[in-house]
Amino acid sequence: ARVVDASALLTQNGCFGCHAVDRKVVGPAFRDVAERYRKNPQAIETVMKNIKAGGSGKWGSIPMPSFAALTDSDIKTLAVFVLE
Repeated sequence: ARVVDASALLTQNGCFGCHAVDRKVVGPAFRDVAERYRKNPQAIETVMKNIKAGGSGKWGSIPMPSFAALTDSDIKTLAVFVLE
């Protein structure tokens, strides 16, 4: 059910407006995020923090909005999906 949950969350929160799985749109492709953090033992925590806080400068100058209204559980579902 996790893939279904992640897909619904990605759609509901407009993630696909700026991201795609396999290509850069406004933000990086999810597979590029996964590759960047592949060897990082804190990858899930790092990506969760980035989703929650938003920000800019990690992938370019266009800022990602904060998603602080999402629950930690939902943010973790998204982070795990992105990193897979």
